[in-house]
Amino acid sequence: MALPKKKYAKARQGKRRSHLGLALPALSECPQCHSPKLAHRVCPTCGSYNGRQAIEVKAPKRKTS
Repeated sequence: MALPKKKYAKARQGKRRSHLGLALPALSECPQCHSPKLAHRVCPTCGSYNGRQAIEVKAPKRKTS
C-alpha cells in the first residue's frame, strides 16, 4: 500500500472530525414544579404533562441498614 510522504497535522484531523462532537440534550422547565425535563416528555419529578397529571410518581425507597 502507499504511504503518506508527510505526517498529517492534528488540526487537519480535528477539522475532519468536527461533526462527531456530542451535544447535551435540550432541557426545558416543567411548568408545574419548575424542575428541568426533556421536551415533550412527562416530568419525572411531578408526573405532569401538558397541564394534566399523566403518571403517578412513587416516593423513593429508603435504604435500611
